[in-house]
Amino acid sequence: MNGMKQPTIEIKSLSTGYRVKNNIAVVTREIDAAICSGELTCLLGPNGAGKSTLLRTLSAFLPPVKGDVVILGRSISDYSDKELSRLIGVVLTERNDLRNMSVEELVGLGRSPYTGFWGSLNNQDREIVAEAIEMVGITALKDRMIQTLSDGERQKAMIAKALAQQTPIILLDEPTAFLDFPSKVEIMQLLHRLTRSTDKTIFLSTHDLELALQIADIIWLMAHDKEISIGTPEDLAIQGTLGNFFTRKGIRFDMQSGLFCIENEYTRQVSLKGDEPLRSLVAKALRRNGINSETATKSDIEIEASGDRLILKTKGKSPAEFSSISALLEALKVQLAVV
Repeated sequence: MNGMKQPTIEIKSLSTGYRVKNNIAVVTREIDAAICSGELTCLLGPNGAGKSTLLRTLSAFLPPVKGDVVILGRSISDYSDKELSRLIGVVLTERNDLRNMSVEELVGLGRSPYTGFWGSLNNQDREIVAEAIEMVGITALKDRMIQTLSDGERQKAMIAKALAQQTPIILLDEPTAFLDFPSKVEIMQLLHRLTRSTDKTIFLSTHDLELALQIADIIWLMAHDKEISIGTPEDLAIQGTLGNFFTRKGIRFDMQSGLFCIENEYTRQVSLKGDEPLRSLVAKALRRNGINSETATKSDIEIEASGDRLILKTKGKSPAEFSSISALLEALKVQLAVV
């Protein structure tokens, strides 16, 4: 799919940074990449890797230290502020303290590049605002005051404001920060859906690695050495880039699930057989308790997980049946202590 898309943003030998007194602190160096329309692109990386600096450079809030950002064939420096406001919509991570303003009024501020900040909305502007509100699914909230919204609802309103701006590009800095897990999923799925329905270029930074790996079309992975690897989550997995991302002990990338897992330390092992999904749930509980059941083929202790039955078989003892995994674990701990 990526090969079929035309780049909206082209990044050419870009180095980013910021001014510290009379010096420039360089954060990332010599980036060459492209961002395409109709795709959700997520920028991932550890704290201090330079995600926000890169995003602010792409938003024209910071000038490039070196190289160029080309938007729709023109250097970003060739655009006026007014032109950029009609090209790039930006949703920042900071909590806004707007009060006594309705959702509809907030989204209406997205029309300011066309009306001026104090400009009044005409009928066409109001239709665009209503459409943006509907696209993010908050029509029922349009008359609510911003301060009465949940964090997830407020973030949807900010995205609607960017949509009302009618820019081909939307850049978001940590759009799922401060949100609970269901709201994080909802916002990421919303952004992915918008890339398809509007063909916009949507580029965001996030710490929600697991969500990005499941929802994003393209991943930009900033490593600790400030190098950036770019590709689909699956290609980055095959290349080993994701597997090498966490160098600290206790985290590994699971190729089968395509997600990161906790690397457990095992002190004992048992034999486990049975049917899914019960078998996998029992194996998960065992891993958490330092008991390996994945590689053990023969053991004095066997567990059978079949249907809704959990049977513990210990050599020299009669089988015991349990109705819950917690009860099984308690009995297993006793058996392991004496075996």
